[in-house]
Amino acid sequence: MKPLTIPLLMIALASPMSAQQLAASTHADAGAAPSGEGSNLPVERIGPDDLLGITVYDSPELTRTFRVDSGGDIRLPMVKRRIQSTGLYPAELEAAIASVLIEENVLVDPVVTVSVVEYRSRPITVSGAVRTPMTFQATGTVTLLDAIARAGGITETAGPEILVSHQPSSASDHSTVLTERIMVRSLLGVEDPTFNLMLQGGENIRVPEAGRFFVAGNVKKPGIYPIADGLESSIIRALALSEGLDSFSGRIAYIYRIDGGSGRRIEIPVEVKKILARKSPDVPLYANDMLYVPNSSGLRASAKVIEVALGAGLGLAGILVLATR
Repeated sequence: MKPLTIPLLMIALASPMSAQQLAASTHADAGAAPSGEGSNLPVERIGPDDLLGITVYDSPELTRTFRVDSGGDIRLPMVKRRIQSTGLYPAELEAAIASVLIEENVLVDPVVTVSVVEYRSRPITVSGAVRTPMTFQATGTVTLLDAIARAGGITETAGPEILVSHQPSSASDHSTVLTERIMVRSLLGVEDPTFNLMLQGGENIRVPEAGRFFVAGNVKKPGIYPIADGLESSIIRALALSEGLDSFSGRIAYIYRIDGGSGRRIEIPVEVKKILARKSPDVPLYANDMLYVPNSSGLRASAKVIEVALGAGLGLAGILVLATR
């Protein structure tokens, strides 16, 4: 029996683990903590509405999941006061919980572990001209390019810039919102990585669609066309996109525009054939303008149909061919 006693004694002396640490380790290995699938989430600061898995060794009534309330606190059974959790890392909250349990004489020497089961305090929303608008939680390192990629990338109708809105970290007034404008070409370029913003959670990323104008009437391809980044839209460009005038087109066309001040419809006549012949200067088109080319008899679209098309911003341009007076 003696040969067995000495090795066992040597093993016991060589192990620096205290009885309390051994108990905590055994308890964790036993799976008593309600850690859930979120136990492998990156360690971030805790925020409101996050779901926490809390384990207090040998205290099953304290071992379960707790949702952080909107004020950033949690409330444990048998504990009188709320425990502030927002802004703490899990290890810091472990110490805070243990301190409260001792102060309120609930436990003498508690062993506490905390893990984040689910983050809800760090939402990032991506909307607008992306393939899959979505909201996800910022865990780990997330950049603006990461967020756009998660949303499936930018669509063909996207405008030239991306709007990133967030509350400043130092602001006490939650109504304060800062908006940064990032040009798409700058973000996708490699010459300046500072445009690829680091996201912390709480950002609202919106990719506005490009401005567009309508071409209707006696052209070969009526339709809705985007205002391309860096290109001035004009009568000549509109006619090029719509594949030119057809054989029944008149010499006068009309731009229909909603006045920004009064909201009323404006009709602007343009001598389209003179513009094409370089006898008159080209005329610019703006977002939501409608270029209507009547036939050679001069019949024009009805005011009612034009107002509906301009007001709704829908693909009604083709209807205007038939809606004449």
